[in-house]
Amino acid sequence: MGNARNIAFWVVLFLLILALFNMFSGGTTTTASRNLSYSEFIARVDQGQVSSVTLDGERVIVRSKDGNTYSTVKPQDEEVTDRLIAKGVEVRAEPQEQSGFLNLLSLWLPFLILIGIWIFFMNRMQGGGRGGAMGFGKSRAKLLTEKHGRVTFDDVAGIDEAKEELEEIVEFLRNPQKFSRLGGKIPKGALLVGPPGTGKTLLARAIAGEAGVPFFTISGSDFVEMFVGVGASRVRDMFEQAKKNAPCIVFIDEIDAVGRARGVGIGGGNDEREQTLNQLLVEMDGFEANEGVIIVAATNRKDVLDPALLRPGRFDRQIHVPNPDIKGREKILTVHARKVPLGPDVDLRTIARGTPGFSGADLMNLVNEAALMAARVGRRFVTMDDFENAKDKVMMGAQRRSMVLTQDQKEKTAYHEAGHAIVGMALPKCDPVYKATIIPRGGALGMVVSLPEMDRLNMHKDEAKQKIAMTMAGKAAEILKYGEEGVSSGPAGDIQQASSLARAMVMRWGMSDKVGNIDYAEAHEGYQGNTAGFSVSAHTKEMIEDEVKRLIDDGYEAARQILIDKSDEFERLAKGLLEYETLTGDEIRKVVAGETLGGDDSTPGDGGTSVVAIPKTKPKAQKPEGGLEPEPLA
Repeated sequence: MGNARNIAFWVVLFLLILALFNMFSGGTTTTASRNLSYSEFIARVDQGQVSSVTLDGERVIVRSKDGNTYSTVKPQDEEVTDRLIAKGVEVRAEPQEQSGFLNLLSLWLPFLILIGIWIFFMNRMQGGGRGGAMGFGKSRAKLLTEKHGRVTFDDVAGIDEAKEELEEIVEFLRNPQKFSRLGGKIPKGALLVGPPGTGKTLLARAIAGEAGVPFFTISGSDFVEMFVGVGASRVRDMFEQAKKNAPCIVFIDEIDAVGRARGVGIGGGNDEREQTLNQLLVEMDGFEANEGVIIVAATNRKDVLDPALLRPGRFDRQIHVPNPDIKGREKILTVHARKVPLGPDVDLRTIARGTPGFSGADLMNLVNEAALMAARVGRRFVTMDDFENAKDKVMMGAQRRSMVLTQDQKEKTAYHEAGHAIVGMALPKCDPVYKATIIPRGGALGMVVSLPEMDRLNMHKDEAKQKIAMTMAGKAAEILKYGEEGVSSGPAGDIQQASSLARAMVMRWGMSDKVGNIDYAEAHEGYQGNTAGFSVSAHTKEMIEDEVKRLIDDGYEAARQILIDKSDEFERLAKGLLEYETLTGDEIRKVVAGETLGGDDSTPGDGGTSVVAIPKTKPKAQKPEGGLEPEPLA
């Protein structure tokens, strides 16, 4: 739509310029080559060669008897009308009342068109900001009203501590006497800090819905502009608007776009952004107090903010908005499931237990995906199966059933993932295996997903070592089954994860006795911030890499030994994955133990040789209610 509008504008502009060119120059070019001198015109009149004459002011348009048209200009004091009439020439005269207006219009119209085009482009460059082309120094803060969809604290769940901090600010705006009679002052600013998707912007909208005061919202990037001084001007204008509407709240989203630390980076930073930041610092806490104006800002990059922004008197409160725990996730799911018809088998607490580490946005997306899956197969309500499938899609990616895999590729993937699952189940500190699949999802040909039984707050050394072992189990499984020369590039992602975890243990967490309790991360990675000029020696780098390699090699050997000790279980699970393609944690344990899945039938051995008991009762692909059975892998 926007491209069509631009093309239409350029077409109209071209046609307008072409019409003006024809208007002002096209009519005269046709007669420019047929001009007569005045003396020749008189001579032709006397010879009787002229049939008619049109007098247009000083200009004389002559039509000869042979049909040709000429033009000439008569002297100002010359009177030729009597001679023409005496010679029998037809004389016409054009009125001259509008000549002054037309001349003025022809003189100024091109300039007016150029000014209009300039105003149009200036307005486009400034994004149509308040006040048009000349208003780009005005604030772009928008006044949020209830017609945009009122959000209250009832719509915010899972972050109770952050809500309590902000509810106090709302109470201060509603009843300031309650606090001021004891000498308390309203906070000047509140900074919401937390990972993406935890509900920082939602909290700000809830403040707007609860406070009942004007609420201005703006993004940090709206201050920064290509023109010098525009950002500072917009900050001043924003606070002027806020003062006129005090008491009010101003919400600045992604404040790190304008609030980054000054003097950091190549060249000392951007001057325009620093001017904008300086103006923001002065307006928040300078000589003139902004009574009744509360600044609420949100960021997930507190580490890059300028220290002057974080001092008391500016952002008095720094409110941490973390990812929710299991109780918080259950409350968030309850909020998002209000408008979704749930089936009788849906247990939101079970879903919350199986989604550790999910943010509020992830949970909202989970509920939405479950509703879409139920609608896709024609259900009238959302079932637990829909939530399980939606969770798999969010955590592991969409199934790529169109990808054609050979039997050899499927078999290698099955043994690779079986290695992960067997080692993960054998090591007590590893998270329980939630699901294993050899159906390609996202960018992987298969995967094993582990979920912790409770929210993980920190990582212990033995847990990290066992996690490395589980990560390296895929490569160990391929080598045990196919030999050193038969290993594929599949373990590339596993090696990357194991290396990252091992480096964190050595360089950040002090889990290596040889390296010691020293943080080498910033120096080793070439970070030139507060440790400018500090680096590590070649010997230290070699020692770090040796320790990282030792941790990974130890994990690989541990995984290899487990797979050798549990070779029968390893074979059973690999063949089970080839048969069923996807197995849950309980189904994995049954297959490993040789139990049947969903029935009593089993596959007997051939010729007295014991084989893995793989029943045929469990369908290879679950057929959803009211839908079609998915096409199996080729």
